[in-house]
Order: sequence, then C-alpha cells, then structure tokens
Amino acid sequence: MIDVTPVTVGAMGVISQVRTYLTVLPQARRNRADLLGWLMRRPQLLAANATYEVALVASGQAPARLKVLAELKAGTLITCAYCIDIGSALAQHEGITDVQLRDLPNYQTSANFTPAEKLVLELAEAMTRIPTQISDDLRRRLLAQFSRAQLAELTTTIAWENYRGRLNQALGVRPSGFADGMACALPEAPS
Repeated sequence: MIDVTPVTVGAMGVISQVRTYLTVLPQARRNRADLLGWLMRRPQLLAANATYEVALVASGQAPARLKVLAELKAGTLITCAYCIDIGSALAQHEGITDVQLRDLPNYQTSANFTPAEKLVLELAEAMTRIPTQISDDLRRRLLAQFSRAQLAELTTTIAWENYRGRLNQALGVRPSGFADGMACALPEAPS
C-alpha cells in the first residue's frame, strides 16, 4: 500500500538542497573543467544549462532525496560515469545509505526503499529505458502519491538527467572524484 500522505517541501527544502550542492561541488578533485570547457565555447548554451539547473533546485516541490535518487537511477542506466560520481556524493548527503546505493539495481525487491522511493525509481527507469514507456497505471500510482506540481518536477528532473548523461558521454566528461572514498552506485546494463 502506498502512503498517500502529501509530501511538502517548500523553502526549507530548497535551502537544504542548495546547501548540499555547495558542500558537494567543491569536492571535485580532478577533471573540474571538462563540461565547462566545452560549454564556454557557446556561452548561450552555458547560460541555458545553468538556468535550468537553478530552476530545478529552486522549484522546491519534490523532496530533494527523491530527485537525487531519480537522477542517480537514470545516471546508472545511461552509464554516465560523471553522473554516477556526483550523484553518489549528492545521494549520501541526502541521507541515502551505502546499502541503498548497492540495492539500486534491485530496488523493486529491496526492503531498503520506501514505497514512494520505489515509485520514483520506477519512473526514472521507465523514462530512461529505450523505448521510453510510461504506462497509465504508473502515472495513476504517481498521481496518488504526488501532487501534479511534484510529478512535473520529478519528471522534469529525470528528463534533465537523461540530457545531462547523454551530453556528458558525448563530450567525454570524466568523473571528478566527488564520491572518492565513499560508496558509489554502479552502472547498470542497458536493456
């Protein structure tokens, strides 16, 4: 049974998420300028990417923990090494445990995820696998758990991670060592 208690986030959630990013981003140990080096060649694209990133953080409707889990799941399915590196570090700062990182490929049968987390991971998987197929049943179950605003934010977050991962892979963006010394999610075999 899915808990249908509304999840609220608000300004405190946005502040917490910003704090997490400000803690994790300076931990880059290498390859810091890979993506920046590419996007600086097209300043309007750099500005657009930065604006989108800020908009996702500032939206503040969906819990950061769920957004980070969804991003990490998408990153593992895309097999983006940079996404997995930063996603694992962000996840740990959002309270996601080493056991949960290990169980990510088997989230459906793991007792280490809440029903809401499993639902978001299912959405991330459905949106990232090719062909993308979101069933009416999945959409119905999501709307029973989340408001329309939260679902819009979660799906936008997952879609953006799909963009990020594919962009990073195409440009050869390498891991930066965000998760060095920590447990890290593993790439999953594409289907």
